[in-house]
Amino acid sequence: MEHPVYITNSLTRQKENFIPLNPPHVGLYVCGPTVYGPPHLGNARPYITFDVLRKYLTYLGYKVRYVRNITDVGHLESDADEGEDKIAKKARLEQLEPMEIVKLYTDLFHLAMEQLNNDKPSIEPTASGHIIEQISMIEKIIANGLAYESNGSVYFDVTQYSKQHHYGALSGKVLDDLIAGAGEEQRVLEGQEEKRNRADFALWKKAMPEHIMRWPSPWGLGFPGWHIECSAMSSKYLGETFDIHGGGMDLQFPHHEAEIAQSQGCNHVAPVKYWMHNNMITIDGKKMGKSLGNFIHLEQFFTGNHPLLTQAYAPMTIRFFMLQAHYRSTLDISNQALEAAEKANQKVMNAFGTLHKLKPSSNNTANIPDIRKQITTALNDDLNTAIALSHVFEMVRLINAAYAGIEQLSEQTIAEFTSIYHDFVFGVLGLRNDQTGDSSDVTGLMDLIIAIRTEARNKKDFATSDKIRDALAQLNIRIKDEKNGVSWIKD
Repeated sequence: MEHPVYITNSLTRQKENFIPLNPPHVGLYVCGPTVYGPPHLGNARPYITFDVLRKYLTYLGYKVRYVRNITDVGHLESDADEGEDKIAKKARLEQLEPMEIVKLYTDLFHLAMEQLNNDKPSIEPTASGHIIEQISMIEKIIANGLAYESNGSVYFDVTQYSKQHHYGALSGKVLDDLIAGAGEEQRVLEGQEEKRNRADFALWKKAMPEHIMRWPSPWGLGFPGWHIECSAMSSKYLGETFDIHGGGMDLQFPHHEAEIAQSQGCNHVAPVKYWMHNNMITIDGKKMGKSLGNFIHLEQFFTGNHPLLTQAYAPMTIRFFMLQAHYRSTLDISNQALEAAEKANQKVMNAFGTLHKLKPSSNNTANIPDIRKQITTALNDDLNTAIALSHVFEMVRLINAAYAGIEQLSEQTIAEFTSIYHDFVFGVLGLRNDQTGDSSDVTGLMDLIIAIRTEARNKKDFATSDKIRDALAQLNIRIKDEKNGVSWIKD
């Protein structure tokens, strides 16, 4: 490879040269959703981020096995070891079977991922479908002296693990603080008395009589803890050590920290070479939360049906907005920012249509930068989609300048720009023109409308010409009469 790929490893807190364990194969695991409600804005960022990473590595010639799980059991309300299973609670409230809830919200999640133009993962395992693997892993951890059974539940012994390994290496947490409960409200939690110390976490939980989702195990009827599923499924499909584990920054602790401990405690090897975490999303500067009234589902963005939204935003507006920021930076969403992203995305799409109208010149009038190299350099530098998009906009500027007669582009340059659109804009970045439907159909329809309007103008039928122009304006489509012909743009 001409230029190496660098990614920020959350474990070492350094930008590192990406070298796969078994090139050209790459193993990528990303924590999937807990399917107890409609997909929300927070679901969009990690899955767009790692979809772009997967697409880019594939573009570079790697063979990526992308595993993204579905959590359909074991994720308790507290995100730890207390409370009710989120899916079981939803099932009780809706008076449905838990797997009906799982099916409903898994389907909605898949629909949202399709709308956002995320490719399907190579494998999408479910926690409930891998109970045997989780039990087997727990048995090995117990045999290695790093877990203990207590009243039908099994807990990972963090203190014992820490005699040989650094628990907290990923998150920066200090074990003594975790054991003491520093910074937490001192209270008695359900099941806390079963643990040897506060930092221990559940590998298997005993099912109370009212608990709907339960499986037989060597320790009695119960269900797996939240963390063990990812350790079991990632090792099953990617091996005991694999290349990249991704997810949101909010999962660093306790989820990913626990994954490292479980996998190390079972297999005696570090499970992941590179940990990657995307940063959080805020709305108008505030953390997103149901209690704040700013919790917005993706479908509400797409329909505009939310009090905080002034209009509907197409899935590609959401995707484009996400790509404008580096994945490790905090991203603040507002109507103003989304409207700007909508216009910017449409400008990129309009330039692709203009590109096909350009008449090639024998030579370029100026030194055209190597846009492809600039984009790959940006993506090689920790997947910097923001810088990559800035180079796309330089290409857009050149296309529009050529159409206006300010610049001249050779046939070779026009062909290269077309290729860059297919490889990067529509390929790696995963953008498409869904704001006006299928771009080829819309372009053909607009060409027909413009031809009818041009014929009317040639016949001096200005009433018809103006009627067409005004009708299109009502649809936010602006006709532009230029010396090289007539073009259109969607505002």
